[in-house]
Amino acid sequence: MTSSFFTNQLKIVELASVLAGPAVGMFFAELGANVIKIENKKTGGDMTRSWKLPSENPALATSAYYASVNWNKQVYFLDLEDTTDRQQAYELLQDADIVISNYRTAVAQKLGVDYETLSQRHPNLIFAQLNAFDDTSERPAFDVVLQAEAGFMFMNGEKEGPPVKMPVALIDVLAAHQLKEGILLALLRRYQTGQGSYVSTSLFESAVASLVNQATNWLMANHIPQRMGTQHPNIAPYGDSYVCLDGKVILLAVGTEKQFRNLCQVIQHDELVALYPTNASRVQNRTALNEALAQAIGQLNSQELLSQLEKAGVPAASIRNMQEVFEVPAAQAMILEEKQADGSVSKRVKTVAFELK
Repeated sequence: MTSSFFTNQLKIVELASVLAGPAVGMFFAELGANVIKIENKKTGGDMTRSWKLPSENPALATSAYYASVNWNKQVYFLDLEDTTDRQQAYELLQDADIVISNYRTAVAQKLGVDYETLSQRHPNLIFAQLNAFDDTSERPAFDVVLQAEAGFMFMNGEKEGPPVKMPVALIDVLAAHQLKEGILLALLRRYQTGQGSYVSTSLFESAVASLVNQATNWLMANHIPQRMGTQHPNIAPYGDSYVCLDGKVILLAVGTEKQFRNLCQVIQHDELVALYPTNASRVQNRTALNEALAQAIGQLNSQELLSQLEKAGVPAASIRNMQEVFEVPAAQAMILEEKQADGSVSKRVKTVAFELK
């Protein structure tokens, strides 16, 4: 994707911090938009600037976390409670196409950057609002709160273990995608009608919308999803992992009867097809099946096995750490770098993962 995607460059003002809102801003920056980020001068800017790992340089102005969703943005440190700074913000907003905000409603009104105030000044403005729960709730929340509230943590973890959060702020990421889609539709409507829009989503709604089959397992079958580690409630073996002869761990994701037959041929245990001929029988006898698979796979070399499974059309994977992920050329191609004012170079991955030709 080239930086010239927008023939008439969009101007976006980002009144958002942490991850979801800034991820939306970075998405448009990658597509060539002019993105201006306004950070709170009184608090030292976006709070994620200080969210550093113990191994990070404490002298640097930004953290790796901050860098992950802030690329190619013009940053202004303003105190919107200060009359002069607020006026500067209004000047920056003067010809903006889109505003991205995650201020709570009462705070936005106090600062004069709420939808009603800005839309009166700029009728064709697209105002994109991110909430934790809804437009009226003043309840503060971070991603992990929504992972808990929307059922993800209850489902996530080992069978006998406690609820576990996902290692990425995935609800923020999902909400960012929802807001991007709303903004793109609002842009289309504005091109057709000239009218601005108020676009909003919440972390909670975005999380619930992403429950997909786990939600319908409850809605249609009265099944409350339980913690199963990496296993799948509807499919087996799917998400199950096995230790190979060389000590490497592989994962299987067998979704069809043909794939299971091919798996059994590769590991030379065709008798398992007769014992577990259908997915239903494999789900019902998951423990016995896994014991048999673990014994067979434990006699095989991981790379040779993965190669044979690929040729047989059986979905399988080695379990990579982050270093190993970025040894893959396709992952390397997604790295974006940016030189900082202090001379350091920040790195992050693209949020745009599609091609439009």
